[in-house]
Amino acid sequence: MREIRFVSTNTEKFREAAAILRPHGIRLRWVRREIPEPQAWTLEEVVKAKLDAVQDLPGPVLVEDSGLFIPSLKGFPGVYSKHFFKLWGFPPLLELLRRRGRHAYFKTVAGLRLGRRRVYFSGVVQGTIARRPRGRGGFGYDPLFIPRGHSRSFAELSSEEKNGLSHRARALRKLGRHEKEALQVEVTRDEMSLDVA
Repeated sequence: MREIRFVSTNTEKFREAAAILRPHGIRLRWVRREIPEPQAWTLEEVVKAKLDAVQDLPGPVLVEDSGLFIPSLKGFPGVYSKHFFKLWGFPPLLELLRRRGRHAYFKTVAGLRLGRRRVYFSGVVQGTIARRPRGRGGFGYDPLFIPRGHSRSFAELSSEEKNGLSHRARALRKLGRHEKEALQVEVTRDEMSLDVA
C-alpha cells in the first residue's frame, strides 16, 4: 500500500480523503499543519502555493483546496469559502440569495507532489443552495448544499453516500487512478528489467 502525507488542519477532510483513497491502495498519513493561503483568483493558485509551503516534507505529499461557487453571486464565496464561513457562517449567504438564483457548485483541486513533479486533479459537483441549513453530518457548507439529482443536502447524506458523489471524491478518485496506473507502469518496467537481466 502506497503512503502519502496529507497536509491539513481539518480532521473531517482527512477522514473523507482517507476513506476515498483506501480502495485505490493509498494510505494517507495526516500531517496537521496550518498552511498560509494566499489571496488568489483560483483554487489552482491556492493549491500551488500550499505545495510550495510544504517542500520540507519528504515523500509524496497531498494538499487540496475546495470552494463553493454561486454563479448568481459571480462565483462568491469561491476561493474565500473557508474565510467567509469562519467569519459569518450561513446567515449572510442566505440573505444574499433571497432574490437570486440558487444554483451552485462545489469544486476541489488536489495537488500531489512526487519529488520534483507535481500533478493536479479537480472535481466538481453541481447543485443548489437550500433555503435553510439541513442535516447534522459533514462540515462547512454541507448543510446548505443539495447535489443535483438529490433531495437531501450533503449533511443529510451518510458519509458513504457523500463520498460516492462529492467534489472531493471526484478529484481524489482521479488521483487514485493516476497512482494505480503509475504503479502498474513501475511494475512493468521492473519486469522488463528482469527479462533483460
